[in-house]
Amino acid sequence: MKRTVLALALLTPALLVALPATAQQAPRCAPRAQMLDVLEQRFSETRRAIGLTNSHAVMELYASDENGSWTILVTLPNGMTCLVGVGTGYETLTEPARGAPT
Repeated sequence: MKRTVLALALLTPALLVALPATAQQAPRCAPRAQMLDVLEQRFSETRRAIGLTNSHAVMELYASDENGSWTILVTLPNGMTCLVGVGTGYETLTEPARGAPT
């Protein structure tokens, strides 16, 4: 995975809104506390899911019930947090496993 580390001065709320989630675009990274401040203050997003990747990074999904925005972050073992994807239309679903009796 390509990683681009941006200085804090380059990480603005407008940048988060403008990023399309494409496989060809390298993630944007910054210290975790700064990323979380932007998600909370600008987008009213809270953590909804968490997981550990095979490379020992922590994946987190943040979302807002107010505006439907969502963000996926990955915190690397070195402590940097990278923006992997952003979008709109977030909904919480509870679905049975495929093939499970209903």
